[in-house]
Amino acid sequence: MPNTVARQALPTPEALRPWVAGIGALSVDGGPTEPFAHLPETATKVIVRTGADGVHGTLVVGPRARALYRRGRRHVRCTEVLLAPGTVRPLLGVSAVELAGRAVALADLPGPAAGRLARDLGRLGPAEAVAGLAEVLPERLAADSDGPRTELLRAGVAALSVRAGHPPGRVSEVARELAVSERQLRYLFAEGVGLSPKHFARITRLRAVLDGASTASWAELAAATGYFDQAHLSADFRTLMGVPPRSYVTGRLPRAALCPSSGPR
Repeated sequence: MPNTVARQALPTPEALRPWVAGIGALSVDGGPTEPFAHLPETATKVIVRTGADGVHGTLVVGPRARALYRRGRRHVRCTEVLLAPGTVRPLLGVSAVELAGRAVALADLPGPAAGRLARDLGRLGPAEAVAGLAEVLPERLAADSDGPRTELLRAGVAALSVRAGHPPGRVSEVARELAVSERQLRYLFAEGVGLSPKHFARITRLRAVLDGASTASWAELAAATGYFDQAHLSADFRTLMGVPPRSYVTGRLPRAALCPSSGPR
C-alpha cells in the first residue's frame, strides 16, 4: 500500500473548537521509496510549514475530490489545521468551493480577512501556529459567524457521514429531514464545504473503506458503508483513488498516477 501522509494528531485548544475540526503535525525527513498518497479530503486546511531551507510559509489547501500520489520533499515540517464546515468564508473571506482542488499561498487570497491572517501567521513556524491561532481567531470569528446556517450545514455534514458503521443518508432524505430543498442543501455545501453533498458522502464512505481495509473484506466494507455491492465499491474506489482497490493495497500504481513532487499537500 502507498504511504499515506503520516500525521500526528494534536490537541485542539478549547478556544478553537467551534471553528477547527482537527489539528495535525506532519514531518518528512527522507526521500520515501514509495509514493505518498494524498487521499480525497472534505476539509479545507490552513498549513503552516517550514522547508529544508528554514523558510516559513502558510498555504490554504481546499477539499480534494480525488487522490494524488506524490514523492515527498525532504526535511519538511508542517502543522495542518482542518477548518470545520462553515468556517472558510468568515476566516478567509472566500467560499469553500473557490478553493476546491487548489493549494494557494494564504497571502495570495483576496480580501482583508486572509491578509490579516497571513500577517498573524507570517512569522510563526509550525510549532507556534496553533497558539497563534488560538489567540486571534475567537474574537475575530465570533462576530462573523452565521450560527443558524452553520448549524444547518453541520447537521447535513453529520447526516452524510459514515458514523459508527451507519452509512451516509441519501441526499434527498437528508434535505427533507433538514426541511430544505436539495438545491438549498447543495448551496450550503458549496459555500461551507466546497463539495456537493453527493461527493462529500462519497469521500466519507471511501475514507471509511480505507480505514477498514486491513481488517475486513471488500464485501464486508461495501455492506457496512452503504454500497449496493462490492462491484459498486470497486468502481467508486477506482474513480476517487485512480486505481482499483487491490492495486492500491499492494502498491501497484501506474506511472501516470504519480504527480511531480511539490511538497506536502
